[in-house]
Amino acid sequence: MPKLLKRILRIVIMLIALVLAGITGVIAVDSLGMRGRVDALTNTRIANAKGPEIRAYIARPGTPGPHPAIIMVHEFWGIRSDLQGKADDLAARGYIVVAPDLFRGRTTNSVPSAIYNVVSNPPEQVDSDVEAVYQWLVQQPDVQADRVAIMGFCFGGGTSIRYSVTNPKLAATVVFYGTPVTDPQKLKGLSGPVLGIFGGADTSIPTDSVRAFEAGLKSAGVVNEISIYDGEPHAFVKDMEGIRAGGAQGQAWEQLVNFLDTHLKHSAGVLHSATAQTPDRRLDVGYLLRLAYEHAFGSHGAHGS
Repeated sequence: MPKLLKRILRIVIMLIALVLAGITGVIAVDSLGMRGRVDALTNTRIANAKGPEIRAYIARPGTPGPHPAIIMVHEFWGIRSDLQGKADDLAARGYIVVAPDLFRGRTTNSVPSAIYNVVSNPPEQVDSDVEAVYQWLVQQPDVQADRVAIMGFCFGGGTSIRYSVTNPKLAATVVFYGTPVTDPQKLKGLSGPVLGIFGGADTSIPTDSVRAFEAGLKSAGVVNEISIYDGEPHAFVKDMEGIRAGGAQGQAWEQLVNFLDTHLKHSAGVLHSATAQTPDRRLDVGYLLRLAYEHAFGSHGAHGS
């Protein structure tokens, strides 16, 4: 091998090693700062037969129950204050909302740490924790057990639809720019309608995937409402301040509220019987890499965090 080629190869290896060391250092330093963050963002603990207690933020209406309820799943950052604001807003509208910490004590604002959150909490564990939250929620005396929905953002959106196909007792599912399930056979596990909200400029979830999701739902006979907001990046519904300012964030939130009111408040609850399906729980490395790029360099990065 020519000396120049060997030198270039050594430089490339050194650069890769430096990048990996830097990422590892960011995650390690960030982990030290996580201590206590989740405790400050949650207000209850839920028993979990298959793991540690699940910390969660719960928002309740100010009026007597029973009420319809929502499990709200966080982004790949982990539970953060913007999720609390969204939960509080829906509680003021008459819903009991529980937002669990599915990363078992980890929350961050760093992309490397967020990716680590996903890969270090396997889908089987996440789904098991969601099931524990659901079983706890339907036993609460102020909850209408046949009117429980699940919704989530980014990682939480993908988690919501993946879990929903395993639980034929859910009344509705909402996916905010999460990895969709497109197999009609698996989607037959859904017992309630689906709302999907995606950004047209989202490089991590191609429009073709969204259309395949919509086609799969139709083929499975699932009532659905799938919307692509033109020009909007991944994670464009940020917080209540942005939602109240209007624009695409406000429109998407209004669409969510109308969907929930229609299918949780004014319907008979669970629409039809369904058979639980086994979801695909393989880690989608390609999606994680696209997501990291989207947050760091893509249209989402151009619009801010």
